[in-house]
Amino acid sequence: MGISIKIYKKGEDILIGACDEELLGKRLKEGKFRLHVKKTFYGGRIVDEKTFAAYLKEATIANLVGKRTVECAIKMGYVNPRCVLYIQGVPHAQMVKMLE
Repeated sequence: MGISIKIYKKGEDILIGACDEELLGKRLKEGKFRLHVKKTFYGGRIVDEKTFAAYLKEATIANLVGKRTVECAIKMGYVNPRCVLYIQGVPHAQMVKMLE
């Protein structure tokens, strides 16, 4: 299984919606948290972890769902593991890079 990635560009910002491929279309809920992993937002190219890492390096904003996807961002130093939310055991993280 790969990582589904969709890229959005607005001015100088590059936003990535990315998730583990098998999570596309799933609805997660736990307590007050709700997350619909919509194909319209996260569905795009299916890539391997190395390719995802290259896209993530260029992103200024990212919305990430799934074990492989979030772990890649943690390994790259973009996400602090203590800041990851878990919804039904599925990791979810957001990233914003501050540009100078």
